[in-house]
Amino acid sequence: MNSKIIMHSILLCLALITGTINANEVTLPYKGITLNASLDLADDKTLADGVILITHGGLAHRDMETIAYFRSLLKAQGYNTLAINLGLGITNRHNMYDCKITHRHRHTDAADEIGVWIDWLQKQGVKKVALFGHSRGASQTALYAAEKNNPLVKAVLLLAPDTPDSSNTTSYQQRYNKPLDPILLKAQNLIKDGKSETVLQHTDFLYCAETSVTADTFVAYYAPNPRRNTVQLIKKINAPTLIVIAGDDEVVVNNQQFSTLTENNKLKRIEIEGAGHFFRDLHADDTVDAMNTFLQNTDY
Repeated sequence: MNSKIIMHSILLCLALITGTINANEVTLPYKGITLNASLDLADDKTLADGVILITHGGLAHRDMETIAYFRSLLKAQGYNTLAINLGLGITNRHNMYDCKITHRHRHTDAADEIGVWIDWLQKQGVKKVALFGHSRGASQTALYAAEKNNPLVKAVLLLAPDTPDSSNTTSYQQRYNKPLDPILLKAQNLIKDGKSETVLQHTDFLYCAETSVTADTFVAYYAPNPRRNTVQLIKKINAPTLIVIAGDDEVVVNNQQFSTLTENNKLKRIEIEGAGHFFRDLHADDTVDAMNTFLQNTDY
């Protein structure tokens, strides 16, 4: 059997069984809740060697199969990682977001939380960070990188980045077989009337059907907002940036938007042929090989 396939099987089994391989959970207080993350140190490496900060996709978590496997592959390549769980308004959140809980969070909250974790890394003596985000987490990573341009960030890795097309009228109609605009207008009017925390019951929201969500949260994810325009955000990032497109992405609505970005010495775009949105099987291995090559040509 091919040695790469054997290694893939071993690492995937470890990632799925343990979730965190030799990882230390770190917690931080933040706006009345507790945030948590897993810090994985590669063999013979210290924080002085840098850290890749990983942000998961929408309503997901740091131990989902895709993130767990990428963490194990990066560790095998000699990289330290800090995989964060976005709070989504819940204290010490683990696992997928429970759709029974009222949604009280915003897309843009993630950028603030990424900043909190970078500040923590800096206090630990870390001198260089690479940002790595998947799906919506990639869009949120791009938001932080574009708005902060923190000199500590030496590289940005965007895996199957989400675009606003995944939360527009067309995609909402296709997912829920109902129009978005009446719900969005209702939520916007509530905000205008000073009732942003009003809860919309039995409302379809992101991946949660018939859930409850505040007017403010609904608008934050569905109203047009330049802070969710991933393509335009990428143009503003100073750090070297790698965009990884899944060739057979079944989740991201419009990957062609990224082809409008001009590649240069700081911006690279690759497509992993045959890969689905979650980069299963050996597609993750090929992606990490490409990331490794990219990082070796940066200051990280």
